[in-house]
Amino acid sequence: MFRDERAAVLATLIRYVGDFQVAEDAVQEAFEAALATWPRDGIPDNPGAWITVTARRRAIDLLRRAQSISDRAARLTALLRLDQQEHPPMDETSAIADDRLRLIFTCCHPALDMPARVALTLRTLGGLTTSEIARAFLVAEPTMGKRIVRAKRKIADAHIPYRVPDGEELPGRLRGVLRVVYLIFNEGYSASEGDHLVRAELCDEAIRLGRLVCELMPDDPDAWGLLALMLLHDARRTARVDAHGRYVALEDQHRTLWDRDRIREGLSALGRAVRFAPPGRYQLEAAITALHIQATDTGATDWAQIAELYGALGRLAPSPVVGLNHATAVGFAYGAETGLKFLEPLLDDPALEHYQPLHAAHAELLRRAGDLTGAVRAYERAITLSTNGVERAELERRLETLTAG
Repeated sequence: MFRDERAAVLATLIRYVGDFQVAEDAVQEAFEAALATWPRDGIPDNPGAWITVTARRRAIDLLRRAQSISDRAARLTALLRLDQQEHPPMDETSAIADDRLRLIFTCCHPALDMPARVALTLRTLGGLTTSEIARAFLVAEPTMGKRIVRAKRKIADAHIPYRVPDGEELPGRLRGVLRVVYLIFNEGYSASEGDHLVRAELCDEAIRLGRLVCELMPDDPDAWGLLALMLLHDARRTARVDAHGRYVALEDQHRTLWDRDRIREGLSALGRAVRFAPPGRYQLEAAITALHIQATDTGATDWAQIAELYGALGRLAPSPVVGLNHATAVGFAYGAETGLKFLEPLLDDPALEHYQPLHAAHAELLRRAGDLTGAVRAYERAITLSTNGVERAELERRLETLTAG
């Protein structure tokens, strides 16, 4: 119930009370009340409505005491009027989806720095506790708590509007929302630090948020492309490490461990996304992942098409990550030596000197090209730069295999 109903109730309360903290406290108190009464009286026929009404009444009590809210009387009057009605008006019921959209765009407002956007989105829309978010991003709980408080304060102090952007502003702002969701997923899919490769709770929350954005904006191709990308990547979650938590490369994964339901949902989302032309970044990335997923084995992977798609992605959204993946795909499609030629410009970029994945990919291409001395140096460099224990252990294993041979 907390996961399913919290964001919708919170979003609507924020519209009425005009204050993140008051609304959040009211929702918390409503769930506290549920924990106290439901075991005794039984679960209501409509639990979501029970939570909504209880939270609204808690908000009324809190508003009466909240002297700092400038238009407190008007907001309190609106809440009291709604609470006195036996059935909410139809326009109020239909506004719930708009409220959730408003909450998403407020949490992901460009006036907030990216760490604040991620933390606030996970706290308000995901319902994760401050402790859970801090643990996922490997920072102290007080540090994460201050980050969330500062984000809420900035929304209030800067008078950031609680609304869905209009017209020409909407596409750019939606891209920002999707970027926040993707960052959450990426940190879950491949943890930047620590001793675990995957943080499942972040993957799950990102996918849940992705589904929510698709539900609220069903005609946006990028939203469907991102959902497809996350589902298809996450389908391989259990196969990416072995029983001892050690890294398992794609070519060595047991495909029977892949989540077929996730794959079906991901391919369906991709099918919906590619109806729109031209394809965007997330559609292209999802299409690449689908080619990996649909190959019967590693040898059957269509690397030439993957290289072509990465080339298109590089023209659309150039980045070191895309360039690196393009070079790797070219190496598989046309030979390691050709892949190394595509990698050279990245190796000459001083800004990427400390980019661990670049040196790991360089090592692999050098090994496959037969330059074992160069591969050893590249592996050693990648190991030095590794901050994730699982990835570092895998690189050390590959280096040991190379030197032992």
